[in-house]
Amino acid sequence: MASVARNKTKYPGVFFIVNKDKEKVYYIMYRRNGKQIEEKAGKQYADSMTPARASGIRADRLQGKALSNNAKRLKEKQEESAWTIGRLFEEYHGQLTGSGAKTDKSYWNNHLKKTFAGKKPEDLVKLDTDRIRIPLLKTKSPQTVKHVMALLRRIINHGVKQGYIKPLGFKIAMPKVDNVRTEDLTPGELKRLLKALAESSHGRAVSIMRIALYSGMRRGEIFKLKWTDIDLHKGFITIREPKGGKSQKIPLNSNTRAVIEGIPSNDTEFLFPSKSSSGHVMNLDKQLRTIKEEAGLPKDFRPMHGLRHLYATILANSGKVDMFTLQKLLTHKSPEMTQRYAHMRDESLRRASDTIDDIFEELA
Repeated sequence: MASVARNKTKYPGVFFIVNKDKEKVYYIMYRRNGKQIEEKAGKQYADSMTPARASGIRADRLQGKALSNNAKRLKEKQEESAWTIGRLFEEYHGQLTGSGAKTDKSYWNNHLKKTFAGKKPEDLVKLDTDRIRIPLLKTKSPQTVKHVMALLRRIINHGVKQGYIKPLGFKIAMPKVDNVRTEDLTPGELKRLLKALAESSHGRAVSIMRIALYSGMRRGEIFKLKWTDIDLHKGFITIREPKGGKSQKIPLNSNTRAVIEGIPSNDTEFLFPSKSSSGHVMNLDKQLRTIKEEAGLPKDFRPMHGLRHLYATILANSGKVDMFTLQKLLTHKSPEMTQRYAHMRDESLRRASDTIDDIFEELA
């Protein structure tokens, strides 16, 4: 700048130089906090800059309505390194594995990213979370909304735990969920289901539904089963990364064993490999729904989750399985989830207790 000729304008603190392309480049000068500042306002053609516009920019700087170029660069640098919720999610998500990571990514992309990615946790207020939760409840189930809001809470808690951010000044509200729904089939419906399974041509779907019915395993756990997870010698199945916990083992009963031994061998590590990739099957909803309809099951009966409930219901209703054992068979992390079946066990005990009445009636 020192060796280039400066040209004054009629506006105080505004001058220009002519660059090698014969274009005027305007500069402004002013004082801020006793310090002399000199910075570029813009080019004549590239930025459509004029002396008058440059003078207006200088006035904004003097009045504090706009930051200097250096201050802008500093602010941008700080914002780039700031812990936004989007940046926190990427770090948090990078530490996850298994199906949970995929589910969280879906919740983030579909429900949280647009609103929260660029926000800093320190700028959040309760109204921000209410504006997500309340509209979602109009189109999604309370359980789904709870999962979404719980993800946001986990992201924030991760940042706090790592020391990146301070805790929020409010609690993220969670919708109330009636999670005690159980699904059952009448003896007639169960008989029709077994008949439909025996007659269906959808071999893989049949095997998967039978494993769910005989073992109580979750849909995703069955889909991910590997041949190495089946210990036919000791009689156990290893469930990798079950929902909400570490890998666990459940007993391999004879019905489940028969199904697994009947599955055609393949060249992959999975019992149910995908036909389009090297992984496991991801979706058989169409075939599962077809079998359900052929069996004439209730419309609200979920082919896979319903069979898991049916497995638990049958065991609880037998009166031969205590709640702790049922919890272990279902791989529930806490006994609260298993308690939904407790009333069935109580009913079985009541029927057993009533047997004494029958005995005394016969003696009378």
